[in-house]
Amino acid sequence: MNLAQLRIKALELPLVPGVYLMRDRDGTVIYVGKAKALKNRVSQYFTNLAAHTVKTRRMVENVNDFEVIYAKTEFDALLLENTLIKRYMPKYNILLKDGKGYPYVRLSSEPYGTFSITAERGRDKARYFGPYGGRSAARAAINIVSELFGLPTCNRQFPRDIGRERPCLRYHIKKCCGICIANEVSEEQYDIMMRQAALLLDGKVSDLAAQIEEKMLACAEALDFEHAAALRDRLNAVRRMGQSRIVTGVAMSDTDVAAFASHNSRGAIAVLQYSGGTLIDKKVELFDGLEEADAADALESFLQQHYAREERAPAELLVSHELAGKESVEEFLYSLRGAKCRISVPERGDRRKMLELALQNAEFELSAAEIREQKSRKTAEMLGELCGTKAPSRIECYDISNTAGQDAVASMVVFVEGKPLKRDYKRFRIKEAVGGDDVGALTEVLTRRLERAKNGDESFLPLPDLFLMDGGVNQTAAARRVLDSFGIELPVFGCVKDDKHRTRALVAPHGGEIGLQTTPAVFALLGRIQEETHRFAVDYHQEVRSKNVRRSALDGIPQVGEERKKKLLKHFGTIAAIKAATVEQLCEAVPQNAAEAIYAKFHADGGTI
Repeated sequence: MNLAQLRIKALELPLVPGVYLMRDRDGTVIYVGKAKALKNRVSQYFTNLAAHTVKTRRMVENVNDFEVIYAKTEFDALLLENTLIKRYMPKYNILLKDGKGYPYVRLSSEPYGTFSITAERGRDKARYFGPYGGRSAARAAINIVSELFGLPTCNRQFPRDIGRERPCLRYHIKKCCGICIANEVSEEQYDIMMRQAALLLDGKVSDLAAQIEEKMLACAEALDFEHAAALRDRLNAVRRMGQSRIVTGVAMSDTDVAAFASHNSRGAIAVLQYSGGTLIDKKVELFDGLEEADAADALESFLQQHYAREERAPAELLVSHELAGKESVEEFLYSLRGAKCRISVPERGDRRKMLELALQNAEFELSAAEIREQKSRKTAEMLGELCGTKAPSRIECYDISNTAGQDAVASMVVFVEGKPLKRDYKRFRIKEAVGGDDVGALTEVLTRRLERAKNGDESFLPLPDLFLMDGGVNQTAAARRVLDSFGIELPVFGCVKDDKHRTRALVAPHGGEIGLQTTPAVFALLGRIQEETHRFAVDYHQEVRSKNVRRSALDGIPQVGEERKKKLLKHFGTIAAIKAATVEQLCEAVPQNAAEAIYAKFHADGGTI
């Protein structure tokens, strides 16, 4: 994807918390980040590139696609980001760039202990939590517990600074318990708060909630209602935090969760994968023509195909619907795992919350797909208005590629509803047009394509709603003549490029241009189509050219077969280097008689190459 495509995809995300994974052209995860609102955060990367830091610009330049995992809370996203950074070790995360390793949160052991960030565990009496995915993740964890328990975040040292200065603003807005005020918080009370904060960082939410509830009831019985109310608010916050801990799945080791959701005759299945008790991956598949009544059958069929492809099975599989063939699916998963896999539909507790998170991810993906389709339909309508025709659903685009008229090829790409349909792509070797005659080559290709369709070749059917030529008025007029010769009245336009090789306008067969500056969505769509057509043509041309160079240069030489060709190219790298080599140098890769034959082949005219 180019920058415009990535920006459009980012703007389709919802305003919910989650984690995003940036991938390069090879599909490698190069950056992992978290966001309180995914749409806002991710879209920033692809807007106003000049405002980014050098590191961020370099990362964005290498992004080809991204994916997201939705979370219930920002704290969920923090924990998941930490996990995914450890798993993928992304190139552009600061942690891996500076080589400082995964930081820990340290709780000092002296009276009035404090939290800090350290690069590694020390051999002391302090407590350590983590490791975290980076210093920002560790700092966020400290901020969360500090806000929840009203811990000080200032630089004052206790007990030395108790009563020496007036309390800061955080105390007055009830964000700090006020240790700096004499007799406000005893050392024992402070120690209790720090131990409770440690329980939260350890993931022992149930134990922490029980402690706070017990203290709250005791305060209420003692008629200390103000303190009881404060503890009640803290208890509610801890319980909310506990619900968000489904990201870490503390008790769920090696568990997968699969949920089905549907809307407007489209279904989605989301699979969340937990390993070692931590959510590490998400996969989502969309299916057309599925409704809620199809949920059980769709899940059963999908799960068998999914795990057969993965060649793995979890110890436990949580699903959103009862499977009619549950026993057979369990037996199949047993064959993959070599041990039993229990399938269940959870009704309550942490497992139910994990299932709800998977369901939420499926629903968000359905919503995002619907938004993409709505935008695609609107863009097609605008394109149709510009071209004076109906909104095109299926578009074909053609491009010619050659080197100085040699090894000419053509590409045909197909876009349906604004998305590439790669199974319908076609590529052609130019057989008749020679000498870099792009118009003649285009005429030949389009004639061959329509002949195949006329003869009933289903791989060339149906015809598109719109033909596009990667070229100007000459190519477009030639395409119009071919269509007319077959009696086809479908519209055809050419894609005129600017000095940055972007489609700036459409040109009609008679030469009239249609500007795209006022329709950014159409500009982006045609840019994607033109870029994909050019890429497909160039890739094929390079493949053909590479084969022809090797064949024309090395074929027919006595004593040189396919294996020796490979050895020569591996040793010298290029045909030019082989041509320039002496007999002695050639003998380093092939025997003497073959080396002499090769040298004679390239120096038959007295030494010129």
